[in-house]
Amino acid sequence: MSVRVRFAPSPTGFLHIGGLRTALYNYLFARHHGGRFILRIEDTDRTRYVPGSVEDILESLRWAGIEPDESPVHGGDFGPYVQSQRTEIYRQHAQLLLERGTAYYAFDTPEELERMRQRQQAAGIAPHYDRSSMRNQFTLGPEETKRLLEAGEAATIRLKVPLHGEVKFHDLIRGTIVVPCKDIDDQVLLKSDGFPTYHLANVVDDHLMQITHVIRGEEWLPSTAKHVLLYEAFGWETPQFAHLPLLLNPDRSKLSKRHGDVAVRDYIAKGYFPEAIVNFIALLGWNPSSDRELYTLDELISAFSLERVNKAGAVFDLAKLDWMNAQYLKQRVQRDLQGLVASVRPLLEERGWSASDEYIGRVIVLVHERIHRLPELVEFADYMFTAPHYDEALFRTTWDDTSEELLVELSTLLAAIEPFTAHALQERLNAFAKERNIPFRRIGSLLRLAITGKSVGPGMMDTMALLGKDVVLDRIRNFLEWTRTLPHQHIKEHNPQQLPQHE
Repeated sequence: MSVRVRFAPSPTGFLHIGGLRTALYNYLFARHHGGRFILRIEDTDRTRYVPGSVEDILESLRWAGIEPDESPVHGGDFGPYVQSQRTEIYRQHAQLLLERGTAYYAFDTPEELERMRQRQQAAGIAPHYDRSSMRNQFTLGPEETKRLLEAGEAATIRLKVPLHGEVKFHDLIRGTIVVPCKDIDDQVLLKSDGFPTYHLANVVDDHLMQITHVIRGEEWLPSTAKHVLLYEAFGWETPQFAHLPLLLNPDRSKLSKRHGDVAVRDYIAKGYFPEAIVNFIALLGWNPSSDRELYTLDELISAFSLERVNKAGAVFDLAKLDWMNAQYLKQRVQRDLQGLVASVRPLLEERGWSASDEYIGRVIVLVHERIHRLPELVEFADYMFTAPHYDEALFRTTWDDTSEELLVELSTLLAAIEPFTAHALQERLNAFAKERNIPFRRIGSLLRLAITGKSVGPGMMDTMALLGKDVVLDRIRNFLEWTRTLPHQHIKEHNPQQLPQHE
């Protein structure tokens, strides 16, 4: 049988980064085996539905390059199956279980169920539906059950779990798992409002959609024994199961909002590239047995196998993700600089800055090896688009009683350099440093402070050449004027010197 897998998220919020990894592993597995990848929205629990979450799931998957292979709407775009549109199918299958004697009606009210839980708690018993003492068709008998149903009494349909024995299944990642039947609850399958629970809808759809491999997160492992019993109750063959390891915070707790962003949209907003996110999460729990760390999607498809997925949780290392994104940024500078320019322009416009496409592209080329994500450019290199902000604390670490005189001299020197290129600047300033026996680092630090307001950045010769002579000389003049506004104890007494003028 051809491989068929599915990603089946619930629309209870924005797509979690762990959910994206689950979708990716399903997608890689399907593509590796020439199979089909199906998307299904499991929205039968309407109380937890969050408006906009379905759209977010679809947009996030599309952004990552993960598209479903089929749609319930023939002739249209590929899209998801939606469980809330299939409720009649689940009702029919619940009735089938009743006819087979593998499910039963229960008429317990919420208050009766709560009293049962309280009795069990007082007796030190784990919460568990007590079939022998509650109001169901076994304790009421067939005639009373029929009467209550005909009278319109609210009823649920529960799975009839064997009282003895065990459920055994094989997990492709974790091996053989055995669960005693006494530890499995008589799960509600169809609620009194006619809506199915997750368990019924999940199993019915997996069977009808001919899913061969159920690849999902570790948190669903406790439900698997119930699902195996459901397959047996219907007389169906079970798919193969594979439960993926959890994503962990650095302290090895489960990845959660307490430690930072968890929604895919947060990483999109921060400027991470889809290929970086896909590459990063693919390696969270899966080892391709290679010394490499950067893979194309096609390479991931070719190498992927469930046999190499780990059991242990994988730590979400944000520093590693930043490094990986920086590698893809370098690649994009080489192959799609104009695309990066188009992405940067809105970030500049938000701050009221403007520049030509050519200039923005040159700034990206200049600073891209100093940043991890494209949006960092507007913070790291703001001085390339607007006048710098000078920090008094940074000023104190650089300035001494010779600085003003040296900066005035440098300004005169820079004004005479033609052409104002990085090469010409490097040659002339090097010669000046040797003539004056001044460390070149001292000259570079002073010019960087005056021209950019920063202590670090890309090469100053390239920076000055890109800014242009007029801007460079204006900034040195403005910086010196700023220093003269500081409290007297921060600067030496001086006689203001005339700076060279320029057009």
